[in-house]
Amino acid sequence: MYKLELSGTAYRILKSGKLQPKDNAAVKNRILSLQNDPRSPGCGKLKGFDKNYYRVRQGNYRVVYEIKDTEKIVVIVYVGHRRDVYRKLG
Repeated sequence: MYKLELSGTAYRILKSGKLQPKDNAAVKNRILSLQNDPRSPGCGKLKGFDKNYYRVRQGNYRVVYEIKDTEKIVVIVYVGHRRDVYRKLG
C-alpha cells in the first residue's frame, strides 16, 4: 500500500471549491484508489516531461501524479480540467 502526498497546488485546487461537489467527491475517491494500485488500468504515463508523471481520468478531470516506488509514495502533482491540465504543468 502506497502513502499519498498532495502538492500544494493539488491541495488548493481540491479545497478551493473550483470543482463541482459531485466531481470533487469522484476525484477524491479516484485519488484514494491510487493507494492500492498506482498503475491501475486506465492510467497513462505522460511523455515530454522531465519527471515520470502518470495521469488518470475521472470524468472531465485529470489527476497527474508521480510514483516513488522505493519509498512507496504517490505524490499528487496537479488536478484539473482536461482542456488545460497539461498546459499548466509545463
